[in-house]
Amino acid sequence: MKLLKHCLSFLLSCCLVLASAPGAFAAPSEQTPAPPPVQAAKLTPEQLQQLVAPIALYPDALVAQILAAATYPDQVVEADRWLQEHNNLKGEKLGKEVDKQHWDPSVKALVEFPSVLANMDKNLAWTSSLGDAYVNQQQDVMNAVQTMRDRAEKAGNLKSTSQEKVSQQGQTIVIEPADPDVVYVPEYDPWLVYGAPIGIWPGWYSYPGLYIGGPGIAFGLGFGIGFFGGFGWGWGHWGADWRGHGVMFDHHGYVSHSRVFANRAGGFHGGGTRGVAGGQHGFASHGSSGTHSSAFSGFNHGGAARSFSSRGQSSFGGGFHGGGGFHGGGGGGRR
Repeated sequence: MKLLKHCLSFLLSCCLVLASAPGAFAAPSEQTPAPPPVQAAKLTPEQLQQLVAPIALYPDALVAQILAAATYPDQVVEADRWLQEHNNLKGEKLGKEVDKQHWDPSVKALVEFPSVLANMDKNLAWTSSLGDAYVNQQQDVMNAVQTMRDRAEKAGNLKSTSQEKVSQQGQTIVIEPADPDVVYVPEYDPWLVYGAPIGIWPGWYSYPGLYIGGPGIAFGLGFGIGFFGGFGWGWGHWGADWRGHGVMFDHHGYVSHSRVFANRAGGFHGGGTRGVAGGQHGFASHGSSGTHSSAFSGFNHGGAARSFSSRGQSSFGGGFHGGGGFHGGGGGGRR
């Protein structure tokens, strides 16, 4: 009887070992790696040209400010709303109050151009796409701007005037203010000014003061930039690096630390030099992963704007700005 009990005990032990062994040995082989996250496809050259068409004919420094600010669409909305609520501030007083804000220098700089800032707010889906493209296809975006300038020049719609100077530097077309103290924002139909018509960017809304019907270019009032000259984020701190295919800030490559858009090369976007809230700037590494700390939730990390109307307007709403500037400049007629 004792021997029988030992035998049964031994058999039961063996069964337990055999029953548990397959699971133990199979577990490692069943742990398949998680699939990589789905990443949005890069925009084609044609799509990028369509994306930059509304701003490609702006002065270089303004293009730089817009591309940089587009990586902070939440701050663009906040700044435009703030400006509407403080429309009584003018000149140096406005500059001092803007300087106190936590916004990126590029967003602060755009307060000098209220119609441009308002246009980015109202066309928020487009702004989001522009920011995402600059984060992930910086060189391609800069190339697209030059391609569209070349098309406009060949169509006879881009040339020097009393408002702006257009020059050819090698293969690069440079646009600068004719008067260094006054900046004119050209008004044009971005889908007709480049010669052969191009498709309208989905959801694009023609903002008053920046758009005219027909294929030419016109100019309204000039924006005086002297009031903001003493601040570290003003007009003179921005430029386009056409050789390096990027935005320049304080003579260095600009870096956006926005966490709104994922850098599909890895992590979230960092890059160049960027002034932080206190006006400091310097080279910095890529930002870490995470979501934007603000309460704004209109964007996902793929760069797509959500929860807006079919016109791509800001979720904050608000009325239109007047398109004028601080400086009473002469209006140039359509070219």
